[in-house]
Amino acid sequence: MLYFKKSAILLIVLVFASFTASSQRAKLYDTNADGLQQFKTAVEQAQKENKHVMVQIGGNWCSWCYKFHDFYTNDTQLDSMIKADYVVIRVNYDKSMKNEQLFAQLGCPQRFGFPVIVICNAEGKRLHTQNSWYLEDGKGSYNKEKFIAFLKNWTVKAVNPDSYKKK
Repeated sequence: MLYFKKSAILLIVLVFASFTASSQRAKLYDTNADGLQQFKTAVEQAQKENKHVMVQIGGNWCSWCYKFHDFYTNDTQLDSMIKADYVVIRVNYDKSMKNEQLFAQLGCPQRFGFPVIVICNAEGKRLHTQNSWYLEDGKGSYNKEKFIAFLKNWTVKAVNPDSYKKK
């Protein structure tokens, strides 16, 4: 009986600690931001820097959104690749802010679940929508090689037909 009480108390403490830690975590998504304005600002920056826009769509309620964000920001190689070729924005999707106008413009990416990544050129044209499930390793995480291939396939140089002309 004593073992059961100790186990129950330990379980309660762990659940409370887990809840407290997750509630204190920095929010990835600005729930008050206008996604369309975020996108317009990112497109302007991408034009100036000759980059593409990487739109990460999700919400603060989404544990996979945090996993994805941590995956690429905590890896210096991935973080450097992204910063070299993309202007990144995180656009919120939740009950109070669905960003419907932007998502309609981007071809309704929310249909793939969250997080979902949309790559746009510096004119704001959607080039690709990536269901993040295809970037996972099947073990509850993301696969670095798959993500590197994805990033390389959607750079400004990679989608420029002149890059493939014989010289």
